Amino acid sequence: MEVVSEGEITIESGLIGDFKGAKHKTRQITIMAEEDWAVSLAVLGSSVDEYPWTIRRANLLTRGLRLPRVKGALISVGSIDLEVTGQTYPCKRMDEALEGLRKALTPDWRGGVTCTVIAGGKLCLSDEVSISFAPEETVRRLPG
Repeated sequence: MEVVSEGEITIESGLIGDFKGAKHKTRQITIMAEEDWAVSLAVLGSSVDEYPWTIRRANLLTRGLRLPRVKGALISVGSIDLEVTGQTYPCKRMDEALEGLRKALTPDWRGGVTCTVIAGGKLCLSDEVSISFAPEETVRRLPG
């Protein structure tokens, strides 16, 4: 993972320089909230000082914004528009970085969201991130 202060997101390729965006149209961009990262680490008795967010391998990190936990939500990052296609499911590489991290990231969409690009553009650290539309979130429960 490489931390950069600016980049470009396109409808065709997702984040330029990340090959997965062109390959997986429903997960062109992954976004994680810094607060969810901190909670996941705290569950394991660790902190963000010990483990940087880049271990999660998400494209973007937000701060001070609760990411919607529902498909179809729209997130704006500066002039860029993204549609949430689902939850980012942590892979086994998380446990290679820190034992138990995969399980800690799974509840309540803590691992972040996957998105498809609706409108691309230039991206920089100072861009405002907002939720422009969010369908009602539902929690599915088994009967009984």
